[in-house]
Amino acid sequence: MKIEIWSDIMCPFCYIGKRQLESALESFPNNDFEIEWKSFQLDPTITSEPDKDVYTFLAERKGMSIEQSKEMHKGVSERAKSVGLDYNFDKAIISNSLNAHRIIQLAKTKNLGDEMEEIFFKAYFTDGEDLNNGLTLIKLGTKAGLEENEIRELLESEDLFVKEVQSDIKEAGEIGVQGVPFFVFDRKYAVSGAQPVDAFVQTIQEVLK
Repeated sequence: MKIEIWSDIMCPFCYIGKRQLESALESFPNNDFEIEWKSFQLDPTITSEPDKDVYTFLAERKGMSIEQSKEMHKGVSERAKSVGLDYNFDKAIISNSLNAHRIIQLAKTKNLGDEMEEIFFKAYFTDGEDLNNGLTLIKLGTKAGLEENEIRELLESEDLFVKEVQSDIKEAGEIGVQGVPFFVFDRKYAVSGAQPVDAFVQTIQEVLK
């Protein structure tokens, strides 16, 4: 079964959804699953703002108070903790995710897409890494198994793997993706959002039938 996942590595629910899907797949030990990560940018206009914390950023974007923003992030952190994830929003660095998505596209050509997604998610939500910093991207990319020279070549180019990112985003629009995470199972069923494990299990069962 092929499972395509539209995701942005700076989307907190995408990391949660990844864990919940992984838990669901454990219920099907005798089935083969091919996971393909698809690029999606929640806001392609974001510029890197290492001096602005995520609470202020969201408050300004949504027209809410800092306290409301902190409460909202606290709720997300608690939900993440329920699936074994440790979110440190105090350390998160606002940055544009395009270069990270380009590296994910490179990783996909080497069957390392899932590894790269996991490393980027943890780097952003847990470790407070700047995912638009070249040296950081090289460090994380090599950790996933990519060659340092090919990551450098990608970052020095303005167009390598940009078309692949844009193609995924365009396809998302064509199939009606309004937000991420968005999961498509064998092009038969779709699940929108970080649904409970049981919802993923039921969907997989339906597709297998």
